[in-house]
Amino acid sequence: MQASADSTDIKKLRVAIASDHAGFEQKTRLVAFLREQGLDVIDCGPEDDNRVDYPDFATKVAYAVVGGLADRGILVCGTGIGMAIAANKIAGIRAANVITPQMAALARQHNDANVVSVSGRFIDPDVNEQIVTTFLSTDFEGGRHSLRVEKIDALD
Repeated sequence: MQASADSTDIKKLRVAIASDHAGFEQKTRLVAFLREQGLDVIDCGPEDDNRVDYPDFATKVAYAVVGGLADRGILVCGTGIGMAIAANKIAGIRAANVITPQMAALARQHNDANVVSVSGRFIDPDVNEQIVTTFLSTDFEGGRHSLRVEKIDALD
């Protein structure tokens, strides 16, 4: 599945990104990849691969997104699951744990996800680059999905 026809110009996006120790290596690679693409990237840490608690970094990205400092967020941990759960505790965040570019497109098109969470241990770095690119360049379809997203947001 490709990005929608009215794809977002990702170079105009400000992106917040963070990881835990298990996702640090891939986070570092993604930061470099995104900056090479011309994006404004806010690296919310950590600064090394020493053991950290993923909720501390997931919430930094989540607050950057809901606070308007970033348009979208990217999280990387061992599976992507824990960080997505933590980020979703912040009102206004719709974080999706994604393992394929197709899922990234659907998370944006159908759920208006504003944060993507990926696995640093189980997904190849090249695939994570594709996931992130798709996530950032795909627009929300609106329409029948808008009411559903409104209902999700009302749960906050």
